[in-house]
Parts: sequence; structure tokens; C-alpha cells
Amino acid sequence: MKVLGFESSCDETGVALVETRLDGPPRLLAEALHSQVALHAAYGGVVPELASRDHIRRVLPLARQVLAEAGCALADVDLVAYTRGPGLAGALLVGAGVAVALAAALGKPALGVHHLEGHLLSPFLGDEAPAFPLVALLVSGGHTQLMQVEGVGRYTLLGETIDDAAGEAFDKSAKLLGLGYPGGPALARLADFGDPTAFALPRPLLHSANLDFSFAGLKTAVMTQARKLGPNICEQSRADLAASTQAAIVDVLVAKSLRALKASGHRRLVVAGGVGANLRLRETLDAGAARLGARIYYPPLALCTDNGAMIALAAALRLQHGLADVQRGGAFDVKPRWPLDEIAPMQRKTTDA
Repeated sequence: MKVLGFESSCDETGVALVETRLDGPPRLLAEALHSQVALHAAYGGVVPELASRDHIRRVLPLARQVLAEAGCALADVDLVAYTRGPGLAGALLVGAGVAVALAAALGKPALGVHHLEGHLLSPFLGDEAPAFPLVALLVSGGHTQLMQVEGVGRYTLLGETIDDAAGEAFDKSAKLLGLGYPGGPALARLADFGDPTAFALPRPLLHSANLDFSFAGLKTAVMTQARKLGPNICEQSRADLAASTQAAIVDVLVAKSLRALKASGHRRLVVAGGVGANLRLRETLDAGAARLGARIYYPPLALCTDNGAMIALAAALRLQHGLADVQRGGAFDVKPRWPLDEIAPMQRKTTDA
């Protein structure tokens, strides 16, 4: 089965073609992505109206590119998937409208996919797909969650952020340091030149009895330290503060993830979402998992950001597991606010971690 996936939830237009097979894991046949970073950089963040207009310009050329690279015709597509939510309403409507219209024209079904489930399942497109059950660390945009995953659509919440998420902590701290957009990758690059022990920043909830996260206090501490250093902060001090900030975020994510592995008894951890591309996080998690005899699975670096491949994959896996309510006839909607537990009712699991 071949699934054509469209992602347009925010500031990346992604299209991909994924093939599911009876004799092996899903295979990515082709994918294309356009980032709007340059478009929004002058504004220091995403401008929703500009994002929507750019999706309109990019989505069809990217679809043609993907089909050409895969050597497939539109008639070869069995299912058209799109990001239904959460995300920017106007941006979501672009991808959804194109996907559903295309499916209707082809006489094929369409399926709206939850953006976060796409991230959660994206490591299954890696060189070695994980097996269920496992623990998942989802660090995407405004979301930081730890989940126990028994299978597709079978998720138990272990812990989540109670205020700022890890990605927000990266972005807001980068802005305080005068770095460009997107802030997270810019802060990580600057951190390579700094001393992660230079500033004693807090690790919120590091030793709490639960697996929840909180990064708002860290952001405040970075702001306080940046003000102390003043507007004429030298480049080395700025790099040191960036490195110390990154270290604080990574320390909390790693500690909570390893405790989740211990509490669950599982030995597989999936890390998904944009922050999952952070190299210090990967190195520290790998070292900690090795001490536990556990294994960490990441999506390919190119698939850590929003992309069409994860949407096509999530749709294919939900269909395979009998969890897909496919659409026919051209009707659709989008859900800018869409809690993950609405597609997979999650109970909160208490732990003695």
C-alpha cells in the first residue's frame, strides 16, 4: 500500500510517499520539504497568514517532485493522508484541502492524522525500527511528554510539561540571548563554543517524585543572568550561557527518560520531535541508556522536524491496525487544538520514579 502524506501544520510544507509491506517495515519511497525559516526570520517567529500563503505556493510542486522521485503515478497512490491538527488553522486547511480534493479526484480514501502521533511513530522509518512495547519521549514544539507505548494507538501518559516545554525553553532562551529564528538550533550551535558548567542554572523538577517537566523557571533564570551580563555581553559569556542552558534542559530530559525506563521495566526508548535532533541530548541519552542496558531509537535527523513522511507513516500504521476512520467524498475539517488523548484515550500512570 502506498500512502501520500501532506504536512502543513506550521512553517514547513512536507510531502512524502511511504509504502507498507507485508514482509518488512514501512519504506520511505520519496519525500520533499520546504522550510519557511527565511520567510519568518525577519519577524522573529511564525506569521500565520504568511505561512498559509507559502503552503499554497509550495504544496503541489512538492507533490509532483515526490511522485517523480518515487517513479509513481498518482493512480498508484492507495491513500492520501494529511495533518488534521494540532497547528495553525489556516496552514492546516491548505494541506487538508489539497489532500482531500486529490483523494476525491482519484476515488481514493483520505485520512486526517494527528501531528504528534506522526512524530511519535517517526522512528519507525529509521534504519532499525523499534518493537513494542516501549517508552516514548515526545519533544516537539510546545509539547514535552513521556508515554508508555504498547502499540499503535495504545498510549499511557507517564509525565508531561506543566508549563513551558523543552522546545519553548530553547526558543525563549535563544531570544533572550539575541539569537535568530529558529532559536533552538541557533542556541545549540552557539553552545558548542561554551562551557556548560559556567552558570549554575536550575533543573526544575529534576528530583520530583513524578515524571512531569517544568521549564518556565529555567527561562526566568536565563533572563535574570542575561540581564546581569548586560547588553554588551561578550561572545564567550553568551556562548557559556547558551551551553549552560542547553545542559540544564538536557539533564532534565535525560534524567526523566531514564527514570521512565526503570519504572516501566522497558528497555526501548523512542525520542521524537524537533528537540530530538539535539546532538547533546542524543549523546547523553545514549550514554545513560547504555548503563541501563537499554536502546534508544531516533528518527533520521532529516525527519525530526515536521515532515510529510511521518504523516504518511502514521496513516499507514493506523490503517494496518484497524484504527483509521477514512474519509470519502471530499468532506473534511481541521482541529487546530487537538489533544492526543482524543485519538488514543490515555490514562495517567502514576509511578514511584
